Amino acid sequence: MMLYLSRIHFPVTTLGPGRRIGLWFQGCSIRCKGCVSADTWGTGKGGVSISEIMNVINPWLSEADGITISGGEPFDQPEALIHFLAQVRSKTNKDILVYSGHPFEKIAPLVDQCKGMIDALISDPYEENTPQTLALRGSDNQRLHCLTPLGETLFRSFERPLKPSDKTFDIMFEEEGTIWLAGIPGRDDMRRLKTLLAKEGHVAVTTQDERSKKGRSYDTLHS
Repeated sequence: MMLYLSRIHFPVTTLGPGRRIGLWFQGCSIRCKGCVSADTWGTGKGGVSISEIMNVINPWLSEADGITISGGEPFDQPEALIHFLAQVRSKTNKDILVYSGHPFEKIAPLVDQCKGMIDALISDPYEENTPQTLALRGSDNQRLHCLTPLGETLFRSFERPLKPSDKTFDIMFEEEGTIWLAGIPGRDDMRRLKTLLAKEGHVAVTTQDERSKKGRSYDTLHS
């Protein structure tokens, strides 16, 4: 089965507890205003077989503390998502966190089909004008759902206000020189970072939705 994928990275430490395998699905029908992952909106690109993805992540499974799936929008590829989750579950019992911009009520039937395969889910669209004060979320309207006993154990503690330690990034380097930042920064963190880099003679090219200058959680940097 084919899955449209933007990128994979290990380790990711900013999107859940521990050292995690991060997968970003490609394609999003929601397209929240202010989203800074606009590069993951486009559909029909980045197609790869689930067996190929498993070949990539298999060597990491023994080292990883968990897996985080984001996007893009994972539930826009429901069959591929369910098939991928089943493949992962056949290899490991480590926790799986999934981000979705859909309201939970809309995807509840699909979540039911993933019973036992998703330990925690963060649902609902990003809202650029809603405060951002909660851990693991870009805006406070987003809801954390602990779906298994493991999810309850590992993620219920994230039902809390942001701490200074939450305001960190993972830096991912690609062969052609692109630097990706993964995490959930404050609303103006990327603007401040771009200003600091500019003072040093570097240019940062972001992937944010140009309809808005507010809200940043995923940017691309070129030096």
